[in-house]
Amino acid sequence: MPTTPRTHHRLTAGLLTLLLACAPLTACSSDSNDNPLGIGTFDPEAMASAKASESAAAAAASASAAASAQAAGVVTAESLSTDRYIVTSIPQGLDDPQTEVLKAFINYDQVTWNIWFTGTGVENAEPLMTAEAYQSFKDHYDPIAGETVSGGLRVAVISALITSPDPANAKAEVRVCSDQSDLNSFDTSGQENTDPETLQGNYERIVTLIFDGETWRTATEKTLSTNKCEA
Repeated sequence: MPTTPRTHHRLTAGLLTLLLACAPLTACSSDSNDNPLGIGTFDPEAMASAKASESAAAAAASASAAASAQAAGVVTAESLSTDRYIVTSIPQGLDDPQTEVLKAFINYDQVTWNIWFTGTGVENAEPLMTAEAYQSFKDHYDPIAGETVSGGLRVAVISALITSPDPANAKAEVRVCSDQSDLNSFDTSGQENTDPETLQGNYERIVTLIFDGETWRTATEKTLSTNKCEA
């Protein structure tokens, strides 16, 4: 009968599949007294244990991959964050030059914010800015030197673009949204003097950087909107 070989083939394939599944997972059992043919029977507890082992192995592999990426210098929002400066998102698909611009901006922004947080260290900003930008920063800082800011902020990087790739005149722009709603300021005596109109809120900013042949330096910073973006 032509149907017999096909039926026999499907049955054999089914048994083979079952046996192959039992072998690596040890999720099957065989008792010669109850099962004279020696065909493995399904063991739910063993299968659950096997699946748990597979899940643990997958989690370990994922953690290992994340650690390898971090060791390899892969830039992520998390790797750019600190306890008080949380980067919530960065653009996807940045090439190496754009990534360098992103890192230069984040370093500048974290250093300058740390000056406001602690009320000290204004000189730390000088290597990160053009001479004109640093002088402007000092002009704003010196009258309130020693005042501090508490809390933290969240920053979403919207874009990081190189606008002029000419090596002799390389420029870049980074656009961000900064959520400063958790910040409060204090004068040198520790008295709170927060002005919600100028300190708190969500601010969309665009920062221009130039390449001086060795590093990217911040040249200008401009606020584009207030309370219209989200970080």
